[in-house]
Amino acid sequence: MSEHAYGPDEGPTKSVSVSVHEGTIAAVRTRVGKRGISAYVEAAVQRQIERDQLDELIAANEELHGPLPQEEIDAAEREMFGSGQGAGR
Repeated sequence: MSEHAYGPDEGPTKSVSVSVHEGTIAAVRTRVGKRGISAYVEAAVQRQIERDQLDELIAANEELHGPLPQEEIDAAEREMFGSGQGAGR
């Protein structure tokens, strides 16, 4: 069997066993039903991979250029969320 390099959301599906708290499973089933759990988990894992990659990109940028000054972060938040404190959050 040859090894393929698939990215997230690529390649054939494959069953794996994971341990999840019963309350978490119940909450997912309430949202998507019994047959939608795999798609829900797939989407959640893909979002986490995207977040991990973003964290890695930020860390690499900070290693090269240092952390962003708080003034620039504040300006970006004002542009994204408006001038009110915590707007949109």
